[in-house]
Parts: sequence; structure tokens; C-alpha cells
Amino acid sequence: MRLTLIYGGLFFLSGVVLLAITYVLVVRATGGVLVTHGPGGITTTLNNNGAHNPASGGGAGLSDSVHGALSPAASRALAEQLRLQALHQHSSEMHQFLLNGGFALTVMTFVSIGLGWLVAGRILRPLRAITAAARQASATALDQRLALSGPDNELTELGDTFDDLLARLEQSFTAQRQFVANASHEMRSPLTRQRTLVEVALGDEHATVHSLQATNQRVLAAGEQQERLIEALLTLARGQTAVQRREPVKLDALLEDLLLDQGPALTRAGLALETTLAHATTAGDPRLIERLASNLLDNAIRHNIAGGHIEVATSTEADHAVLTVTNSGPVIPPTEIDRLYQPFQRLNTERTRPDGGLGLGLSIVHAIATAHGARVTTRPPPDGGLRVSITFAAADSEPSLDQQTNPTGTPLWWRVRARTGRIL
Repeated sequence: MRLTLIYGGLFFLSGVVLLAITYVLVVRATGGVLVTHGPGGITTTLNNNGAHNPASGGGAGLSDSVHGALSPAASRALAEQLRLQALHQHSSEMHQFLLNGGFALTVMTFVSIGLGWLVAGRILRPLRAITAAARQASATALDQRLALSGPDNELTELGDTFDDLLARLEQSFTAQRQFVANASHEMRSPLTRQRTLVEVALGDEHATVHSLQATNQRVLAAGEQQERLIEALLTLARGQTAVQRREPVKLDALLEDLLLDQGPALTRAGLALETTLAHATTAGDPRLIERLASNLLDNAIRHNIAGGHIEVATSTEADHAVLTVTNSGPVIPPTEIDRLYQPFQRLNTERTRPDGGLGLGLSIVHAIATAHGARVTTRPPPDGGLRVSITFAAADSEPSLDQQTNPTGTPLWWRVRARTGRIL
């Protein structure tokens, strides 16, 4: 109804303006020259103001045929009478023009209101479908789609956008339910293990101090597993929210410290390390970015092979800081890459070692990268392993790390060897 009234009102106003303009044009066109033929061949010519104009048309105002038949006073009286009759006739005709134009405008206004009602209903029909679908949508019924047909306009674009929104919501709810189910399963396993250990210990009538200590150690180990899982879940939740605090972060300095801390793990795994840590600075949450880099290194170490290698590089490309971690390992099908970034998803049992992780490492990496507006590029090398590149937005350039914290120019691989006792 509101659209119909708007359509009708606009049409009525446009019609009034058109009628007024037409009226003015007709007055100017018909009021310039009016010739009236009276009895006896008398002729008079009027100008726009309706005044007698003897210089136009008939020239003298009366024809020569009756010029001598009437006295000058009678001629003037007859000419004035003819002029008044012409003005009255012109006024009547213009009044009739307004009446006819107003009647036609009134009729067409009602016609435009009816057409406006039909057009408004046709335009709003897709919106009603979208509204009905939005009302019916819920967490358990997100599989409905509008699939609007018709010309490619704003309404069909809105319908397609709404369908895309429903698809993303359905995918999000499905992933959330799967995540909750997997998290519950991961949490239940150590809890069940703890309960079983305690019940066995309590039911053992011949328990000794040694056996109870062993049971307590196993219970503590299960508790540590729960703590790691909870910490990983909290980090994943933090990574999925927008970053509120941004600080300059030197990726090369961050990776250098992390690699020094990972030296013992690299030695135990027998992995060779190659580093190319060029100056690269970005902005974000330092703790989250540190967790992202740490998870990449942990994933590269844990899912590697005996005698394998790890390559770590930082660089700046087109004003973007880039962190790249490449590791050797089993061959990974390209179709499995997306699944590895889902929570609690592992490739297979070969990639899950006895001391393996929780299946949240790459999920946390992806969540933190998304929160920082970074792009994650993953490519499995043909000979096996994984190559992960994180492209951040670079911050203002600063002096290189070698000039600030490593003035002696000691290579990183030698510093790692000095701590681990093994040349990598």
C-alpha cells in the first residue's frame, strides 16, 4: 500500500506539472494572433494582452468594404465588441481545456494506482519469499533455498545472497555440531581413563605405595592431556574472534626464539633444519602469532619422518610479511588439505604418532591467520610433506633483526647447535 501511494502520488504530481506547462504553452500559442470576422467583413486582430493592434493582420482594424458604411464611433464600438467576444471565447476554451485535462488526469491517477498496486505486489513477491524463508530458518532447518528465477536485478541478487547466507550458516552449524561432538569425545577419553584408574586402585585390596604412586602418575598424565586440550580449545576460540590489540611483531625474531626452544625436540627427532630468516614485520596480537608459529613448527616436527628435514623462512613480499614452514613426511593427497584444517581431523594413523597432538594444530593456525586478515597457502610437495605459507599485512619497516639483536652475525644454525649439541 505504501509503494502504491508513492507511485500514485508521484504520477499525480507529474500530471499536474505537465498540465500546467501545457496550459501555459497553449495560452502563449493562441493568445498572440486572434482574428475575428464580424458581419459585413469586419476584421480585428489581438495581441497577447488582448489589446487592439491595428498594425497587424487587417492593418486599419476594419476592412475597406465597410470602412465608409459606418461612422468612426460605430466602427470603434463594433471593433471593441468583437475583441471582447474573442477574449471571452478564448477564456472559455482554455477553461474547457483545464476541465478536460483535469478529468483525464483524475482518471489516469486512479489507473496508475491500480497498476501501481499490481507492480508493487510483483516487486515485493520475492521479498515475501525471503521473509518466509527467514522465519522458517532455524538451527535444524537450514537446507531450504529460495532459488529465485527471473531477470538479473537487485531482488534476484538479494535472493542469491540470502541463499549463500543460508549455505554458510548450514555449514557453520554442521561444523559446530561436529566440533562439539569431537571435543566431547576427546574430553571423555582422559576422564574415563582417570576414573578407571582410580576405581581399579580403590578396588585393589593388595595395593602398595608403589602401585598407588604409579596410578597417580597415570592420572596426572591424563589430567595434563585434558589441560592441553582445554588450552588448545581456548586458543582456537580466541583465534576465531577479531583481534582487538595490534602490536608490531618481528616474525624473524619470533621464529628465532621458537627454533631455539625447539632445539631439543629437533635433536630427538633427528631432523635437519634449514632457516632463511629475513626481516619481516607485521602487526597483530603477539601471543596469538607466537602460537600460530609454534603450532606450525610442532606440526612440522610431529608429522615428519626419521631423518627428515624442516625449512623455515621469513620474508617480505610486496609489503606483506610472509612466514613459510616446509617439512618432509608422507605424501599427502591435495584433496585432503582442506580437511586437515578442520578441528580434530588427522590424515591417517601414520601421521598420528603415539605422542601426537590433538588434531587442533592447523585449525588454530587457520583461525589465528583469519583473525589477523592473513592468507594461508598450503601445498603438499610431490615427494611428501607439507608446505604452509602465512602472508600477513606488513607493518612499518624497522631495522633488521641482525642489526638489533645479533650484532656479531652469529648464524642461527650455529646457535641452535650450541644449545642442542648437534649440528643441524
